[in-house]
Amino acid sequence: MELKRNVGYAAAKLVEDGNIVGLGTGSTTLFFIEKLGKRIIEEELEILGIPTSYQSFLLAKENGIPVTTLEEHSIDIAVDGADEVDSSLNLIKGGGAAHTMEKIVDSAAAKFIVIVDDSKVVDKLGAFPVPVEVIPQACRTVSDHVKQFGGVPALRMGQRKGGPVITDNGNFVLDVKFDNIEDPAYLEKELNYIPGVVENGIFTEVADEVLVGSSEGIKSLKK
Repeated sequence: MELKRNVGYAAAKLVEDGNIVGLGTGSTTLFFIEKLGKRIIEEELEILGIPTSYQSFLLAKENGIPVTTLEEHSIDIAVDGADEVDSSLNLIKGGGAAHTMEKIVDSAAAKFIVIVDDSKVVDKLGAFPVPVEVIPQACRTVSDHVKQFGGVPALRMGQRKGGPVITDNGNFVLDVKFDNIEDPAYLEKELNYIPGVVENGIFTEVADEVLVGSSEGIKSLKK
């Protein structure tokens, strides 16, 4: 947890007065949002946040960060976590089932910073299943399609609720395990071609920099 706090706080220092900030979702981004709130109080920092989920919306409000929308503002910097990061800065995201809005916000930012601890850095993507948000009525047909790509789909089930996880958009999530993701960009596009898929959790050509929290401090990965 300390590594997540350190890297989240480090990313918050990159935000400048007047910035429109994309607010990511997850356990590491929580600390980023928390630190931004402290900077607003201590430094009178003036920013607006664009949340990627109800989680980040509520955290922003809790920490005194005014929020806005993509309809009203363009994003200067977005900060978000990841479930896996490879050496080419390709990502798997969606452990929090918010990857659709995360991809919209992160891709729209002038600069996108990823924050992770060093356990998330991998040689090749694929140990973490690829989350695929699907229209509920298409769950079976999308499952059949991803099997043709060698994927093993599993409907994500809720914790402390009966039935499947429901995303902020009212959809289901299939967690698809692939033995080997040789070409993340190809797979990202092919998954999104499947009728009924809203968005998948592979992010290629989006991240500008990855800040990695480790026992030796904060490391920066760039292309």
